[in-house]
Amino acid sequence: MKQPLLCLLLLIGGSTVFGQEKWDLQKCVTYAITNNISVRQADLQSRFSKLDVHRNELSKYPGATFQTSVGYQFGRSENPTTGVLEDRNFLSSGIQLQTNVSLFNWYSKKNTIESSRLTNQADVAQVKKVQDDVALNVAVGYLQALLAKEQVKIASIQVQQNIAQLELTRKRVNAGALPELNAAELEAQVALDSSSLITAQSQVELQLLQLKAILNLDAAAPFDIEAPPVEMIPIEPLAELQPDRVYQLAIVNLPQQKVNDLRLQANQEAVRAAHGSMYPTLSAYGGLASNYVNLQSTQKIVPVPSAPTAATVTVDGTTYPVYAPSSNFLYGVTPYGEQLRNNFGQNIGLALSIPIFNNGTLRTNWERSKLNVQQAQLNIESSNQTLKQDIYKAYNDAVASLQKFTANQKAVTSAEKAFTFSQKRYDLSLMSTYELLNSQNNLLRARTQLLLAQFDYVFKMKLLEFYKGQGLKL
Repeated sequence: MKQPLLCLLLLIGGSTVFGQEKWDLQKCVTYAITNNISVRQADLQSRFSKLDVHRNELSKYPGATFQTSVGYQFGRSENPTTGVLEDRNFLSSGIQLQTNVSLFNWYSKKNTIESSRLTNQADVAQVKKVQDDVALNVAVGYLQALLAKEQVKIASIQVQQNIAQLELTRKRVNAGALPELNAAELEAQVALDSSSLITAQSQVELQLLQLKAILNLDAAAPFDIEAPPVEMIPIEPLAELQPDRVYQLAIVNLPQQKVNDLRLQANQEAVRAAHGSMYPTLSAYGGLASNYVNLQSTQKIVPVPSAPTAATVTVDGTTYPVYAPSSNFLYGVTPYGEQLRNNFGQNIGLALSIPIFNNGTLRTNWERSKLNVQQAQLNIESSNQTLKQDIYKAYNDAVASLQKFTANQKAVTSAEKAFTFSQKRYDLSLMSTYELLNSQNNLLRARTQLLLAQFDYVFKMKLLEFYKGQGLKL
């Protein structure tokens, strides 16, 4: 019986020792924040809103558009260079540069820019909020894994104590001082405790696997955590974590409250922007343009010597032939560059846009933006109420956990004394093996309950520290 149990203990005790890097809480949190999908999605949203800010800021400046075209006209078409309809087929080309700038729009653009800037700040704060949520989930998983490891230690000590007790009892049985029943009862208890140890070790693996999932770490990757003694975990005194004080600090420090405030301000700016869009807008515009066609036109007039015509004129009885001036006309397509220079035109002006009727779109947008402000205000009120309730609940839970922890400490002390007396009585053959095992199991349960209460108290205190804005540290 002894050799198989020792082999079992060595196998279980050494199964997670070799070849694994130990992660502390800070490393787990850093890895999770870097690789968690929710954090990355929130970061993408903040980058999207930053692009909106950049786009809206550029809308303050003049816009310019360059356009060029080329096409072939058939049948009766307008000559773009003369504006005359002609029954000829020709190739035409045009270029133009248009620009416009808003001069006054009742600060609609200014408020839109400010709204988008506040929205981006809210999205950046949202990233921090998601990071904090992930860090809190990691801390919970980390503490659960630590608790499972501590339970393995307790179960391992229990097995080792029972094996030692079994060896002593076996010697006394072999010497005839005790009946075989005592050894059989201890052997059964060792088997049960060994099964509990294997279950506890499996629970450690399960908790580590769940922690891997929170970290977004490959399930097949080697992974283990540092296991600092729970009593060495720093905890702020409960007197420094009064709920009223914690709540006031949480309102200022927690990212979620900043997100809510920034979204309210962004919606308020959106109301101003929507209201400004209902009023006239003054803008200036200007443009440059020119055209080209491949139609032939008179390119040059060449004068030639005058030639006599069929007509004559008689002066004083003398007949003279009539001469008429003559010229030759040269036709061709005017070069592209020359046509662009000849057809070059400019325009500049002011435009006033007055919204008169647009199916209620602008007013609906304004009313909707006002409702968004009310919704944001309700979100702040609801979030603050929930936060306050959570903090007071966490404080009450921490007080109850401390009281439970203190009570379990007394229970362990009493159980240890009872087991010590039972062990002495058993050694004097004044107590049965069943009674000894019952006393030992009571001690095991007391230690387990103490461990659970201690970890529960640590977590409740860490939650209060988190609300206070101190972060998470073990």
